[in-house]
Amino acid sequence: MLPRMAQQPIELILVRHLASRLAVPVFVIDPAGDMVYFNGPAGDVLGRAFDEINVMRFEDWTTAFQPRADGHLVPVDEIPLVRALRGVTPVHGSLQIMGADGIARIIEVTAFPLVGPASDVLGAVAMFWQSGDA
Repeated sequence: MLPRMAQQPIELILVRHLASRLAVPVFVIDPAGDMVYFNGPAGDVLGRAFDEINVMRFEDWTTAFQPRADGHLVPVDEIPLVRALRGVTPVHGSLQIMGADGIARIIEVTAFPLVGPASDVLGAVAMFWQSGDA
């Protein structure tokens, strides 16, 4: 994992470092939407550790946790982290996800884009917390 992160912009590396020190669950995605990091508290909610996954491609993480709202699968373009990346704007929402441990959880998500000095989008970050069991 370290070689891949070393090739990332410094801002992405720094946000990963910050996320590793936070008590709140955090996801970090790169400009392509691939999940390049999630911290230990996120692993607790997801039911697996980042070391088991390493990098998750966009197509994998957007479907792996079966995000639902109002009993229906959430379209990929409506997932808060995807909206933050593509719309370059902060987004907040509530979802039900299915952890790798088979437990459905309701989470609140706040996502925001990472923007570089030249206004280029470097990725996005989502902080979330469990607000209940489904």
